[in-house]
Amino acid sequence: MAAELMSRNPDVPSIQAYRYAAGLSQDQAAVRYNEVAEHQTSLGGTTINAWETWARTRGSGSPPPFSSLLILATAYSRGPLGVTDEDISPSDLVAEAYERLAPEDQISLKTLSARSSHPSQGPGGATTVDLATRLPAGSNIVGPDFNLTVPTVDFGNPEICAFSLPNPRPGNLLDLTWETFGFGVERLIRQIKNVGRRLDVDICFGVNEAGLVMATFLASAQFSRCAIGYLRCNKVRDSIALASTSFYPEADEAPTILICDFEVKHADVVGFLASEIRRRYPNASLYFAVFGAMTKGSDLEVASFDELTGAQIMRAADFSAVFIAATMSPPGIEPPLELR
Repeated sequence: MAAELMSRNPDVPSIQAYRYAAGLSQDQAAVRYNEVAEHQTSLGGTTINAWETWARTRGSGSPPPFSSLLILATAYSRGPLGVTDEDISPSDLVAEAYERLAPEDQISLKTLSARSSHPSQGPGGATTVDLATRLPAGSNIVGPDFNLTVPTVDFGNPEICAFSLPNPRPGNLLDLTWETFGFGVERLIRQIKNVGRRLDVDICFGVNEAGLVMATFLASAQFSRCAIGYLRCNKVRDSIALASTSFYPEADEAPTILICDFEVKHADVVGFLASEIRRRYPNASLYFAVFGAMTKGSDLEVASFDELTGAQIMRAADFSAVFIAATMSPPGIEPPLELR
């Protein structure tokens, strides 16, 4: 029910959708929370509102701590009458806002997800878990190809062929294998070749480590080993700042630049980066290549570019063309070796 609510109302964050599915007002949710905590807490509806506001609007409200997500997941799993036992993971509640949690809470959620997804029988029949267990090599499910119309250059080919990345464990990050990662980079190369004209790039910028790997592959395979730049993004509360370790290669006037990012969700990171690149390279032509773009609904084979959560962000950045390897569902995808 929560998934259907989010599909029909993209502006409703998951933490709020699960409350609606449980048939609770914010005050009732607070009462249920306190019941689950055996009344060792005195949470009020204003706290529930603050958590939902944080999930819905960047820079507002406050994030729920990991411990509260555990209690809230149990509270909502009891349903409208408080007697059911639905399977709700704490990760489900913050699917689209996972990256904005404190790093410690992100690690805790990942550990909990691994523990619930890879159980094994230990001595005496007790359930134990190997926290190092990851998806086996080659186990990613790659959905069928589909065509998508994206912003592109004048008189260029707006049709790209992307693929979907179904997640067999909803609510958990999808760990990508190197095989899937390479397949996505190859798909970006094919899209670039078929943009409708030869694209000569002066600099390939990689956003963080995963984007840097993409930029390295693309620069070598497609752009005659052009210069490679590095954009290291640091999160400062609910804002983004570029670290001093970022690298900006020299370029002639009005260069052609490709920005490579691993994924696009709700946050306007690409808009911030595009503005910074234009400031440093006046009159530059900017192109954007992303491995995974999150969809607003549950159907990953979207019929329109505007069905992507970051569509408005990418349009506002005014890229000359956009290339997308795959579509994904919340909370997103994890690159091989957890490259950031």
